[in-house]
Amino acid sequence: MTTANGTKRGLRGLRGPHHAGHTIALDHLGALSLPVGDDGVVIGDDGDGRPQMVGFHRSTPYDVLLVGGLWTAQVLALRAAATGARVAVETGRAPSWTLLAQAAGAGLDCVTLHEVGRVPPMGATVGSPVVVIRDCGMRPPRGRVVSSPWQSVMTLLPYMSPVAPRLMRGSTLVGVQRVSPQEAEQVGRILGLSRAETDALPTLADGVTLWCAGREHHWVMTSATDTETGLLGVARRMD
Repeated sequence: MTTANGTKRGLRGLRGPHHAGHTIALDHLGALSLPVGDDGVVIGDDGDGRPQMVGFHRSTPYDVLLVGGLWTAQVLALRAAATGARVAVETGRAPSWTLLAQAAGAGLDCVTLHEVGRVPPMGATVGSPVVVIRDCGMRPPRGRVVSSPWQSVMTLLPYMSPVAPRLMRGSTLVGVQRVSPQEAEQVGRILGLSRAETDALPTLADGVTLWCAGREHHWVMTSATDTETGLLGVARRMD
């Protein structure tokens, strides 16, 4: 089931009638795509128009790095909150997040803002998962609050910086938006991108991200809903 805010939830209810088991030919298995874990956040569509999801709510620590724009990070924050997560934003530019925090959750404190280094223990549980978004500039200090079961951490870097290689190698999922040709070469070496992927990074349109998890690489276009556009404006790489 897809909700109005673009999240997907599994259906749980009364046990239905029993049917004989289904079978599928071995060569058709590649067409199956099953979400793993709890509710996922729709981060956009791939080149074929298929929705792409990230499961932030996990029983194991999960670190995400986004080298990109504030707009994309804020869309993901809104969508994570819509799945029931508490979102803690660690930022040195609180005014850029204030309107979003006020609008999210219809008055509930589902998105909270914290000064850099001042995120308190969030007490994440399976019933109350947390996403920490670190918007701390080019050289984010090592955070007091780290990823843990049911608490994911997403770090936003506006561009490649001296700490970027370390963060890339330590993250389970890395997203890269438009960067300079020199930065693209560095990204390509660290992430093991193909020549075509590396060459494409400096030409990406606003809202397009290359998401990499190990050897899996996916181009994703994030398109805002009308509500998100009204709150955040149109997609943009520069802030």
